Amino acid sequence: MASTQELSLEEYRRYGRQMILDNFGLPAQLKLRTSSVIVIGAGGLGCPALQYLVAAGVGTIGIVDHDTVEISNLQRQILHSEEKAGLNKALSAAEALTSINSNIKLITYPHAITPENSASLLEPFDIVLDCTDNPATRYLLSDTCVVLKKPLVSGAAQRFEGQLCTYNYGDGPCYRCLFPKPPRPEFAGSCTELGILGTVTGVIGNLQALEAIKIITGLHEGKPTLLLYSALSTNPFKSVKLRTRRPTCPACGVEGQKFGTIAATDYVAFCGGPRPDWETLGLYEGSNRIKAEDLAAVLRSRPETPLIDVRPPVEFGVCHLPGSINIPLAELMANPQSYFDRNTTEVYFVCRLGNDSQLAANAVRSVTSGTIVQDLIGGLRAWTRDVDPEFPVY
Repeated sequence: MASTQELSLEEYRRYGRQMILDNFGLPAQLKLRTSSVIVIGAGGLGCPALQYLVAAGVGTIGIVDHDTVEISNLQRQILHSEEKAGLNKALSAAEALTSINSNIKLITYPHAITPENSASLLEPFDIVLDCTDNPATRYLLSDTCVVLKKPLVSGAAQRFEGQLCTYNYGDGPCYRCLFPKPPRPEFAGSCTELGILGTVTGVIGNLQALEAIKIITGLHEGKPTLLLYSALSTNPFKSVKLRTRRPTCPACGVEGQKFGTIAATDYVAFCGGPRPDWETLGLYEGSNRIKAEDLAAVLRSRPETPLIDVRPPVEFGVCHLPGSINIPLAELMANPQSYFDRNTTEVYFVCRLGNDSQLAANAVRSVTSGTIVQDLIGGLRAWTRDVDPEFPVY
């Protein structure tokens, strides 16, 4: 009979390949079994991180996510499936993880983490994984981990790049130490606006799981570093040595003024307000904009009307409206006069979500007069929704 300090025969078979590693052995496996990790976000980063934490034998895992599974998630969020569309991501991930390792205790939180509940959610767990994609939640998690004295393994990925950093571990900095001021909301793009290669989130998510395992088993060096990853680089990894925590940091520093209590902090306002929804909101309002149905009527009655698509060439190549001309926004903004024919009586601009087209229309409007210059409200997403449901959405 195995003692209570040992593993079951099934666990020996399951974890044997990692237990024979130098400096790992049975003691490290027992540490994993008695440890707990909470993962915030069961998306592109959270899915691979969860998969390997469960496979490695971490005894208790919490999963926090308020979002639901969409088909557009499946390119990178590998625990979900077509059959799970519409299901809460935390519940979907837990179902998939149970089929990998039924010995693990999974605790699901199918709701958002907030300043009011962050402490109670994170307190029972040893390590926190930040697998989210917005600055407000990153500051919230970092501040809470500072108060609770817990390490925070944070990952990020966009386009072909990713980064990894473990905050509040040893004498390492917290998130506020490195980023005292958040980026403006319009500059904090997500995968929806900027795109993402799915395997990049897999690399970063796996590294997050590895960081947690190293901390639990005592294999982590404890040196604060920021790991940068570029999928297209010959040398894809670059490690940046970080300083220790900043004495004047309002969260973890020992000097200066503290930012206040977490529950009373408006993290969204601190980060400049909600991220703009370019499909429904615009930079400019008024008659300078046109609805999808009205633009369709113009093109039907006057098919020769200039229609300029200001998306990057790669997106124009994915799909575009018949008769449209591709002039990327950067090129047009550099010299709008060269792209405008003074004899043109009307011109319309389109983009993906209806933001870049406004910038282009305003630039052309500034160098002409007496010409109808309008852009499509909601961009090509609105065209699909209101005019042609067969037009691709990406």
